[in-house]
Amino acid sequence: MWNQIEGAPREELEKLQLKRLQDTVQRVYHLVPFYKKKFDELGIRPEDVKSLEDLQRLPFTTKQDLRDHYPFGLFTVPLDQVVRIHSSSGTTGKPTVVGYTRHDMDVWIEVMARSMSMVGVGPQDVVHNAYGYGLFTGGLGFHYGAEKVGAAVVPSSGGFTKRQLLLMKDFGATILCSTPSFALHMAEVGKDEGYDLKKDFKIRAGFFGAEPASEGLRQALRDEWGLIYIEAYGLSEIIGPGVAAGCPHGHLHVFEDHFIPEVIDTETGEVLPDGKEGELVFTTVTKQALPIIRYRTKDITVLHREPCKCGRTLTVMESVKGRADDMLIVNGVNVFPSQVEHVLTKVEGVTPNYVIVLDKKGVLDKLEVWVEVDDRTFADGIGALEQLKAKLQQEMLNDLYINVRIKLVEPKTLERSMGKAKRIIDKREAEGLQK
Repeated sequence: MWNQIEGAPREELEKLQLKRLQDTVQRVYHLVPFYKKKFDELGIRPEDVKSLEDLQRLPFTTKQDLRDHYPFGLFTVPLDQVVRIHSSSGTTGKPTVVGYTRHDMDVWIEVMARSMSMVGVGPQDVVHNAYGYGLFTGGLGFHYGAEKVGAAVVPSSGGFTKRQLLLMKDFGATILCSTPSFALHMAEVGKDEGYDLKKDFKIRAGFFGAEPASEGLRQALRDEWGLIYIEAYGLSEIIGPGVAAGCPHGHLHVFEDHFIPEVIDTETGEVLPDGKEGELVFTTVTKQALPIIRYRTKDITVLHREPCKCGRTLTVMESVKGRADDMLIVNGVNVFPSQVEHVLTKVEGVTPNYVIVLDKKGVLDKLEVWVEVDDRTFADGIGALEQLKAKLQQEMLNDLYINVRIKLVEPKTLERSMGKAKRIIDKREAEGLQK
């Protein structure tokens, strides 16, 4: 373990969490008018936080709150103490802006080093970093973490797939950092270029995040590259990547000495017990520039607190099922894109490349999935394709309890993503706007 706190007794960890939470509450109450107003409206003073249970009495923070105070309204330090600024793309409004002091950068590098150490990344490794650099936190987060543990970093960023493969082979990359969909795309292009992925490359482990991935997609990456799949979880509002990381036993550990997790009922805001599925909420307890109280991530997951075989006592979060605002409601049934992906990856003859198209037929919602068949199945002829389509539709009905129209498309015809894959086309929204 990179830091002994990862395996500390729960009592020791919780004592540290409480001290840091109390310090953070004092900080935001006295330095951020937004939080002072929120606390006062609830009749709460910083000194009222006497236990970790008191955390649930504190107000929530949302992405909209960050946008409403754009750009620096929630910072607790003047700009002359900020050494880094990141922001979201702002595709649905003003971007969310995140600032880091030198201390915050040290925290970020520390948790990224812990993430990399999960599979023993060190001076012997060459890390091929295909996450995007720039305002997106992914690229720079993994870059500094890999350097901290002494690895050589290839800052390739996204895109230019054939060049990436060339560099990975010639530089002897042993660790791959990318989104799952881009890693799958690189595998596909690599085979088309004549590479033997397991013989020509030395990739032993991959750090994958920034988008949900079904177990089927993960297994596809393990099979294609022959690597250990390590899940990476984070969000820029909390720190970037490094909020949680997967161990070799497949458990996603939250670095809760810095970020205290809760799971709540999305509708009521009530805190749910361990083992119950709900919306993930984080409180940062060591950040200086932008400490956040009870940030609603909209990510749907489950928390567990049993010690792991890897020796870590940190809370385990299950892989994110999807985002509350990405959940599709089709004729009253809740469906996440990752559930559709999971069904597809169980059926032979199709690839994990797909697009979900939502439309309306009268008053009813209509869900169609476009999915690529593999080369062998495509060559089998119309009869085999019709059988495959029927099988997929039955599997969707069995697993998701909805009727799904399947559209099989030729291999390599759906658009590939150089970063996060775009999986949903919602024509219902377009029709609503036209009206």
